[in-house]
Amino acid sequence: GVQCNGWSVHVPSDVTGELGKMVILPCTFTHPYKTFDRALTAIWRIKEPYNGTIVFKCVSPSSSELCKTAISHKNKYKLLGNPRHKDLSIRVDNLTWSDSERYFCRVELAGDIHDKYESRNGIKLHVIAAPRIINITVSSSRDHTFQARCTAEGEPAPALTWTGPPYSNLSSSSSSGHRVTKELRSLTHDGKYTCTAVNSHGRAEGTLYFYKFRASDSSSFMILIFVPLGIKVLILLVMLSFTLFCR
Repeated sequence: GVQCNGWSVHVPSDVTGELGKMVILPCTFTHPYKTFDRALTAIWRIKEPYNGTIVFKCVSPSSSELCKTAISHKNKYKLLGNPRHKDLSIRVDNLTWSDSERYFCRVELAGDIHDKYESRNGIKLHVIAAPRIINITVSSSRDHTFQARCTAEGEPAPALTWTGPPYSNLSSSSSSGHRVTKELRSLTHDGKYTCTAVNSHGRAEGTLYFYKFRASDSSSFMILIFVPLGIKVLILLVMLSFTLFCR
């Protein structure tokens, strides 16, 4: 908490929420007045105090217990506390990766220009998530080799491993924030390949089945092509002969 001339603001330094769910950001304050029945404004902003982007704002008219919402970015911020009772706590719904920001609460009391106070250090919101496989793909190169690629996301960033038939040890990994990709550079054996993503909040698996087309030899391949074609030609000749015979 921070105090100044009867003012104080109390917020936790960190709050953790799970991706796709909701989280509560607590904020309480005190002011130097025994009673206060003038208009009151509650504000939440992100990134930096005083000048950061406002994501929530509500105004409580004189003597009113109701704080009417004026701003709620993407309609995902809801007031839980009662500013008249010195509580500015809000709820953030449907957490996304972009919600990992620092949040600052502010209260403004109508009247004297100095009747405004804001948390200086704010609350750091950490968004966590169990691993999730984004996609698994197989691609081929000009030299007729095949590669398998697995991409997963999570927070902390998950560790990826491949399991399956014997394969080349050649592999590479890349990461960007909460997303990780691991590639097998050469697939030589048919079968089932499994990509496993693990972090401190759980695990996820994705599977692909790899089979290469093989022709036994050129003669059998030619037979597969020309036998159906020969049958069609024979049928056409029979039909033409039958037509000429009828005439």
